[in-house]
Amino acid sequence: MIGILIPAHNEEGLLDECLSAALRASKHGLLAGERVDVLVVLDSCTDRSEQIVSKYPVLSLNIKARNVGQARATGARMLLERGARWISCSDADSRVADDWLVAQLGLGADAVCGTVTVERWHESLDEAAQIRYHSHYRACEGHRHIHGANLGISADAYRLAGGFEPLACDEDVQLVRQLELTGANIAWSHRPLVHTSARLDSRARGGFGDYLRNLVQIG
Repeated sequence: MIGILIPAHNEEGLLDECLSAALRASKHGLLAGERVDVLVVLDSCTDRSEQIVSKYPVLSLNIKARNVGQARATGARMLLERGARWISCSDADSRVADDWLVAQLGLGADAVCGTVTVERWHESLDEAAQIRYHSHYRACEGHRHIHGANLGISADAYRLAGGFEPLACDEDVQLVRQLELTGANIAWSHRPLVHTSARLDSRARGGFGDYLRNLVQIG
């Protein structure tokens, strides 16, 4: 079984697209009918996120942590208990490609760090800020970016690395660093595609939204 893990905190505006994309990826023909469980961890949601998730054939779990690291760790534990051999992580403000799972698994690695593509630029991110972004971001094979929105890991490698820690941000970076220390084979690839939002009101301080906001401030 393959698990798709999506933490969410007040994501009512983006969850429909996120879940529709995840379900399409879960039904890709090259998965040969292998079961894929999509799990949304609803963390301290006060909007309509729970109602939206209930409309889809996915699993959900409610927690009150307000901590993305704990949300991912709790979700990963549940997927492992259900027999997942591979966990693919994304975010509720992101949309995975139809062949996302196939691309991750096809790399034959213990873990996969993928890139993200900004789908719609926020109005405050002018052309100069966008140029600064593209000048620093390497959307290619062999990049060294780490995104919780595009991360895959085998069950064995995840357990050996100790799993996600309950960090308010950079829980994905922490896990990858632990993977490196265990000698895991990590693929740094642009092949698994994920489109993400360019919003500046990030749900996790220090996350991708704050990075984009800094680009605006630099200008």
